[in-house]
Amino acid sequence: MILVTGGTGLVGSHLLYFLLKENASVRAIHRKGSDLQSVKKVFSLYTSEVNALFKKIEWIEANVTDVTALSVAFKDITKVYHCAAFISFDPSKYSILKKVNQEGTANIVNICLANRVEKLCYVSSVSTFGNSLNNKLINEETPWNPDQKNSVYAITKYGAEMEVWRGTQEGLDAVIVNPGVILGTSPDGGGSGVIIALGASGIPFYPSGAMGIVDVTDVVRAMILLMDSEIKNEQFILVGENVTYQEILSKLALHFGKKPPTIKLSKGFMFFFSGIDWLSNKLFNTKRRIVKATVRSMFKTSFYETSKLKKALDFTFTPTTETLERVANERKNSSN
Repeated sequence: MILVTGGTGLVGSHLLYFLLKENASVRAIHRKGSDLQSVKKVFSLYTSEVNALFKKIEWIEANVTDVTALSVAFKDITKVYHCAAFISFDPSKYSILKKVNQEGTANIVNICLANRVEKLCYVSSVSTFGNSLNNKLINEETPWNPDQKNSVYAITKYGAEMEVWRGTQEGLDAVIVNPGVILGTSPDGGGSGVIIALGASGIPFYPSGAMGIVDVTDVVRAMILLMDSEIKNEQFILVGENVTYQEILSKLALHFGKKPPTIKLSKGFMFFFSGIDWLSNKLFNTKRRIVKATVRSMFKTSFYETSKLKKALDFTFTPTTETLERVANERKNSSN
């Protein structure tokens, strides 16, 4: 039986569908109060047999920080897809980020070892790689740089990777995938839904940065292929294309019948806005909307090289034009 953590998230929900499509026996853990029914929203993108597939999932209430509940969820499990994570770039959230991302992954690794699980797939992030040198593309050999201004999210995801590598030294077979910005419909509308919403709004502004993007279907397809292969104790960057913010916002705007952005944002202004946002949080306890780490990422150019995955699996990524058209149509249909 296969265990999926984070089954109600962006990657986990799509992964559940593709595993069930292959008639796999699947168990998924969820946190107390999570909206399981929202997963059906993702299933409906692919099939009309939503309820029939959904009923095949064995849901167990457990948190990656709760070793006792996890131990129950691991009974008879042979493979684990660890997709659960807490996502925030707010420094004040470091404690919970470390608890969920790093310590939670340590728990998963330890229980995998105790139960002699055949293989683990951990979903990390491209944020765990350092900056490129001499204008070279970032690849799996680009080392983490603790001296650069890493976000608290990146720090805890890197710590989680170290737990996985520690597990491999103790006998666990594992693969790590490092996706770029994942484009796809999420059960809760989070993740890349923010970028899609900005494109749909026809916002006239754009930051000067660039990033690697990837279709959520490519992420789960690569994960399943890697888990079904003989490949072990390796990690792979998952990026379908490197794009600037202006490019992706422009393409999305056109899909929604809006004008592409033409006004370049000022980095200084965004840092000023982040400062005001911080002050408002301190004085009035308002929710942080944009932290300095987010501003830095908006104006940073990070381009990635993915030949390792392509060679290992003879893998072809979905063209970005197809991905953007699909996610735009999914958003339009959901709002009708």
